[in-house]
Amino acid sequence: MNEYLENIKLANTWAKAYYLGENSLASDAEYDALIKKIKEYEKENPDNISLKSPTQRVFPISQTLINDGFKKVAHIEKMYSMEDVFSEEELKAWIKRNKFENEDFFIEPKFDGASLNLLYENGELALALTRGDGEVGDDITINVMQIDSIPKKINYYHKIEIRGEILILKDDFLKLNELKLKNNENPFSNPRNAASGSLRLKEPNEVSKRNLQFYPHGIGYNELTYKTHSEAMEFVRSLGFNKDDFCKVVRANDLQTEYDFLQKERDKKPMMLDGFVLRVNDLSKCTDFTSKFPKFMAAYKFAAYEQITKLLAVNYQVGRTGVITPVGVLEPVNIDGAIVKSVTLHNYDEITRLELMINDNVSIIRSGDVIPKLTRVFKDRRNGSEIYIKKPSVCPSCGENLFYEDIMIKCVNLNCKAKMLNQLIYFASKKCLNIDGLGDKIIELLFNEGKISTFECIYELTAVDFIGLAGFADKKISNILNSIEKSKECELSSFINALGIEHIGEVAAKKIANEFAYEWYLKTEDEYLKIDGFGEQMAKSVVKFSAINKNLIEKFYKILNLKNTNIKSSDSLLGKIFVITGTLSKPRDYYEEIIIKNGGKTSSSVSKKTSYLLCGSDAGSKLSKAKELGILIINEEEFHKLYES
Repeated sequence: MNEYLENIKLANTWAKAYYLGENSLASDAEYDALIKKIKEYEKENPDNISLKSPTQRVFPISQTLINDGFKKVAHIEKMYSMEDVFSEEELKAWIKRNKFENEDFFIEPKFDGASLNLLYENGELALALTRGDGEVGDDITINVMQIDSIPKKINYYHKIEIRGEILILKDDFLKLNELKLKNNENPFSNPRNAASGSLRLKEPNEVSKRNLQFYPHGIGYNELTYKTHSEAMEFVRSLGFNKDDFCKVVRANDLQTEYDFLQKERDKKPMMLDGFVLRVNDLSKCTDFTSKFPKFMAAYKFAAYEQITKLLAVNYQVGRTGVITPVGVLEPVNIDGAIVKSVTLHNYDEITRLELMINDNVSIIRSGDVIPKLTRVFKDRRNGSEIYIKKPSVCPSCGENLFYEDIMIKCVNLNCKAKMLNQLIYFASKKCLNIDGLGDKIIELLFNEGKISTFECIYELTAVDFIGLAGFADKKISNILNSIEKSKECELSSFINALGIEHIGEVAAKKIANEFAYEWYLKTEDEYLKIDGFGEQMAKSVVKFSAINKNLIEKFYKILNLKNTNIKSSDSLLGKIFVITGTLSKPRDYYEEIIIKNGGKTSSSVSKKTSYLLCGSDAGSKLSKAKELGILIINEEEFHKLYES
């Protein structure tokens, strides 16, 4: 019983932060697991259920805990929460329990945002309320009036409550957090809290800067006469509201297929999703409720992107340029089907900013194939076992004293083995010489066995060098040597990138090849400063590298059969600046290469200087910004016509 009451207290504390605060105190997965534990106790002990339990109310904290500063107003019709299901088995059980095997279901994405209720009277927005406890919410009308995605007038003059989710797009969330860090403020832990916090700002004009989006998903009080939910929502969206392209009507036996599809596609969406919503489409069958849930709808939750685990240690790795990167060793945790054991901490300043300590509970997120990221530290869970993380003073590989340069910590020892090993791995990688079969582990083995020690050693390897090494059969050796030979037919820009020049990456290497071709290493700092996007630091770096390594570059010119397809082919796009957004039929690099080859430039953000926005499907905030500034928006077909003409 005591554990049950403690769990209720903790769940209500987490819920308050989730619904009302700007930063959550637990991950969704942790909260869901805690609620599940509470439900299991209540199922076994129905006579001991506490009235304070989050299972007993729509909003799992009492109304008295709702933030002060906003007027409390009652909804005309109650706003319910939804029952959650987490697996195909639970979905089937839910359908069977409610006898929905032969029903049509309206499905749509479950956006990870904040619930909002909009009351329209005589065709005008009269009131905007948070969900609150389901019966009473906070009046945030003045803030909602600043949100462009919410119509202030609609072509319907009867009273109606339109309900939906207010959210912030991924791109806008990143920009918002960058601004917070720049102003020395704590960043938001996730887009959901950013959206919720934005609705509660005390300065309404600040709300308009956050580009919040509203997606309707239901109706409260209304005088409509539609027979299905899909018809009613089609009408609502015709009034000027956003609509996601996934919304559809399906049979019960198709629900799992649609769920699997959306879960695979969610990374492509411009906003965060945490599941999908299913509800019986026939409105005549949507009348039964429990005290908390409608019986005719449910939220089928996705696998969590975020998990909380413990930081066990911090190791320091030496990069190919000598930069020392701290890597956190984690208590292994399953995130979206992948076991995560480590996470990069970027630099020591990041450790200081987070006030991170060994044995801290930390939040880790992972989206698709994105590298796991540590987003926050739960300092309130500390118990005294935490250990301060010391700043490194010597290289973990060679033991030499380290050099401090702004936020970077470097090993400047030219003979440091860790640096050379990572340079060799980078040199052979896909974006550089692309030597298929010569992966990280094989390079490390050859390096440790003394078979290779420099870039050019790779092209001196023979079958004899592999004799006696475990796991190398004749066919494997032959494939590796063939790949090395094939890599000689290499792009000049890939070779420049492979050299690992500090501050010069793939895009900069293409610009160098485009501008100077094979004489790039003979150019001056002033000549490099004329290249678009090149600053003093980049120019100094490439000129210094070229001076030191002139003989090496010329030696490789004899080893490799370099080709240069980055030469400018026309001036058809001269002076034009392009921003690329959305999902296109080819990788973004394909379009950037065409733009640069034809004299144009690319930018990552839309501004008044932007000439064109090349736009694919699922475009986000960049499309909105382009429309706002009157920028020309073109599709792929129009783009090809533009440069071909």
